[in-house]
Amino acid sequence: MQEHKVLSTIEEIKIYSDPYRIQIMNMFHRQGRPSTVKEIADLMGEVPAKVHYHVKKLEKIGLLSMVSTREINGIIAKYYEPFSGEIHLRHKDEADENSPLKQVFRSETLKLLNEMFEQSRQRFMNHAEHDKDEKRFISDMRLYATADEVEELYENIVELCKPYLTKEGQKSDHQVFQLFTAMSKEVQAAPQAGSGSKKKATVQKKGKESASKAPAKASTTSDIPPGTTE
Repeated sequence: MQEHKVLSTIEEIKIYSDPYRIQIMNMFHRQGRPSTVKEIADLMGEVPAKVHYHVKKLEKIGLLSMVSTREINGIIAKYYEPFSGEIHLRHKDEADENSPLKQVFRSETLKLLNEMFEQSRQRFMNHAEHDKDEKRFISDMRLYATADEVEELYENIVELCKPYLTKEGQKSDHQVFQLFTAMSKEVQAAPQAGSGSKKKATVQKKGKESASKAPAKASTTSDIPPGTTE
């Protein structure tokens, strides 16, 4: 069973949804091993102090954990590891449609999902522009399944990816690839006026950021609280 973490407060979602912090998480996942703030800062071309501030925020909500320390030239280097399971976004008042905090939570959730999609889109387009001879893969498929079947399918996809998520046993010809997957229930078209149908369409979205995202780093799933309508 894959480990998962639930982010259930607005503060937690705001910490995670920050675009800069998503990039930091991606860099930790890309390393494939515990790394120091300086190593991540060097990869990003940033000042360590700036990255350290955001690392502490991510550590506060359990998305980064200090796993070891080492003395290097008289300085104690701290090694952090990113959370590698699934991340669920779920508000504690999700059953209360009139909760004002729920609306803010939903807004922050959508902001996070939008940022994850945008960063993945930018990576894909950047690769398309600079590596025109390299193969790229993209698909858009309609699936027919029950809720349980599609969840099992997603878990199987994550399981298939696990052997490729770390640098252990990496071969000389291995390259770094980015995979972003998203599954969402199709939203039915709004009924025509006078049709007599009053049923509202609800939507649940799931996103996954990998390596990293993270992602996230085996996977990241984001659940919009039930009742969200589009």
